[in-house]
Amino acid sequence: MDFARIRQEYREEPLDESSVDANPLAQFRTWLQEAVEAGLREPNAMALATVDKHGAPHVRMVLLKGIETGTLVFYTNYLSQKGTDLSSNPKAEIVFYWNELERQVRVHGVAAKVSPEDSDTYFRSRPLAAQVGAAASEQSAPLADRRILVDRVAALEARYAGKEVPRPEHWGGFRLSPVWIEFWQGRANRLHDRIRYISQKNRSWQITRLYP
Repeated sequence: MDFARIRQEYREEPLDESSVDANPLAQFRTWLQEAVEAGLREPNAMALATVDKHGAPHVRMVLLKGIETGTLVFYTNYLSQKGTDLSSNPKAEIVFYWNELERQVRVHGVAAKVSPEDSDTYFRSRPLAAQVGAAASEQSAPLADRRILVDRVAALEARYAGKEVPRPEHWGGFRLSPVWIEFWQGRANRLHDRIRYISQKNRSWQITRLYP
């Protein structure tokens, strides 16, 4: 395959620092809503990059589940790779990429666990099958045979038939507090627009244009 020949020309759709919202999360909400309205599949899907205690990077796709009090919220198993990474090094970065809109958003920040009460509330809002799956899975741990997981799910379904599934203590949410947020808009001839918001000590945001 000749990768040099794989090129996509971007249409003219400017992103200008004079017209973006002064608050990056408000700007992000606008772009996310436009992705939803465009009918994109799982527009809240994001790549989450973490670093483990040995300095090795890890990246995977997760789903954004909330924008609350200036943070981006997602949920996971705290004993998973991402969970243990964030426990040892809370610095992380997430990326949203909406190819059809020729847009990308990068968020660099610091993660912290949400309260147990907030995790309980979200856990109860999930479908029953998702609750059981979260309780059954030892996420990121070796699994000798898929049947083990299937049997564990079946046992939990029987155990909690007609009852509330308790949230496992090792399952809950993280809030990513942004340090900087970058918006990327594809433009013709690879002269893309990049606008970065950098958090200031007075809780305002410095807006800067970057070279593409």
